[in-house]
Amino acid sequence: MKLLVDADYVVYKCAAAAESEIDFGDDVIVVTSRFTDALNATVREINKIKNKFLWDVPEIILFFSDSVNFRKKIEPTYKGHRNRKKPCGYKRVINALKNRYEVIIMPTLEADDSMGIYATQYPDNIICSPDKDMRQIPGKLYNMDEITLIKDFEGPRWHLVQSIAGDNTDGYSGVPGLGVKRATALFEEHGYSWKTVLKAFKDKGLDEDTALMNARLARILTVDDYDFEQKEPKLWSPSADYRADDGARPEA
Repeated sequence: MKLLVDADYVVYKCAAAAESEIDFGDDVIVVTSRFTDALNATVREINKIKNKFLWDVPEIILFFSDSVNFRKKIEPTYKGHRNRKKPCGYKRVINALKNRYEVIIMPTLEADDSMGIYATQYPDNIICSPDKDMRQIPGKLYNMDEITLIKDFEGPRWHLVQSIAGDNTDGYSGVPGLGVKRATALFEEHGYSWKTVLKAFKDKGLDEDTALMNARLARILTVDDYDFEQKEPKLWSPSADYRADDGARPEA
């Protein structure tokens, strides 16, 4: 068993906590950081995660996002509001971690996608991430609080829910006025299918292209969504009768 850790989250948090400000007056404020403080805090956080599973002494793999994001080609404004620079020492901490742990960064992918691909290519590991998006990936998920088992049919369902609900943090809106609660209610009434997604968008005057764009932005990649030869994602495309009630299967 291996722990697949969303290390973007861990390093960002620790590097930001290690920053301090020096006010020189005359309208000059300088942000400083001690690299060793940021690195040591990161290692402590990683050990905290590992110590939750001491009974199995797991290996750890750290996953980071690439600097290029394939979703920008789908929607240029994706995560466009996240303009804050990375904390001091962020990249240097990552480089130092490469000497201590196995680190995976896949071209054009976010850490979430790399974890999703690895977890579906090599089952029976545990994803460690506070991001609700990872509920799309079947298997064990540790959200930094508790472990949940995501069943095979639950992942595709959650993807459809997020396609409608959107995610303002990531910069895609889904169906205006429909959050997770109302999206789930729609699926419970009409079935977890692509037809339900299209109806929700069309009822708000939005077309199928908009629905598909949101679904592709929401999708966390699995091993089936990646071309290992070309080293690029395969963009998700549902059939007209796509359902997620028991996984992807056609309607009877």
